[in-house]
Amino acid sequence: MTGPASQRQKQESCVISSIPFFSSLSPEQVEQVEKLFRKKNYEKEQIVLYEEDTSNYMYLIYSGKVRVVKMNDEGKEQIITIHKKNDFFGEMSLLDNKTSPATIIAHEDSVIGLLHKTDFEEYLLHNEVIRKKIIELLCSRLRESWEMIKILSFNAENAQDRVLSLLDRLGELYGVRDDRGVIIDVKMTHQQMASYASVTRETMSRVLRSLEKSQAISILDGKAILLNKGFFDARQNHKRH
Repeated sequence: MTGPASQRQKQESCVISSIPFFSSLSPEQVEQVEKLFRKKNYEKEQIVLYEEDTSNYMYLIYSGKVRVVKMNDEGKEQIITIHKKNDFFGEMSLLDNKTSPATIIAHEDSVIGLLHKTDFEEYLLHNEVIRKKIIELLCSRLRESWEMIKILSFNAENAQDRVLSLLDRLGELYGVRDDRGVIIDVKMTHQQMASYASVTRETMSRVLRSLEKSQAISILDGKAILLNKGFFDARQNHKRH
């Protein structure tokens, strides 16, 4: 088989192989696993999974981005993380049968693959190599959680440190480096960034203006953020103190 359909299948198999606990599978096994994922198109801001559904699926992002959010008592989003193309999540809920305390929302137009718990258990958990890879993955997830806790653990009065830590983390996860610095390759409103760092939107806007004025960052095309050399100098000074 040749043509666009064949090319698309190869790309999708490549995405499956990028998942650590599938990377040891043979091409034939990867093709079998790929068929288990139910792919669906989601428009920007469309719900992918409600909290009560998260114990039944793991998901894989073929294109686009999704954000993982928790709604507070006032109905406002607290962003937990953002996942991009080739990212996957939800395997922990499939293992312990507990829902994740979050809702998954398409951050932009996306193609998502959903793997049901039944298929996960029937085809994957009987493979010892896969089980070991899952343990390694869970350790990695724990380290990611620690990084997020570091952002949120700063004293609420020190908003600039929270914002600097958030930008640093976003640069690590979504950054594209060029000769100017690191461009954060994910579009977020000031409100979304504020909820990520647990500060008010007004505070986020004020700190970003201050960082832009000091040339630590630059705003590109109205939304994208460029982390300049001054930003990394400020981060190094902070770490020394």
